[in-house]
Amino acid sequence: MSINKEELAEKINSSLEQLRPFLHADGGDMELVEITDDAIVKVRLLGTCSDCSMSLMTLKAGLEEAVKKVAPEVKAVEAVNMPAFEQNL
Repeated sequence: MSINKEELAEKINSSLEQLRPFLHADGGDMELVEITDDAIVKVRLLGTCSDCSMSLMTLKAGLEEAVKKVAPEVKAVEAVNMPAFEQNL
């Protein structure tokens, strides 16, 4: 199955825009980095999100859920710079 990355990026960025006020309230943000050919979305954590102990929850329960609502073809959302302490869970 071929995915339209441009259309998918628009949907993902729209989801990010809806979450941004909550991220900004805590001094953080996220940006879309890449959409892989197998529908994995890669984001970069910015500001306080880059070293927050709640980043994994924000990523999975917040962004991934929001993205999959508007783009069910997305298989997962991953951070390219997940804090080291989260990767060891």
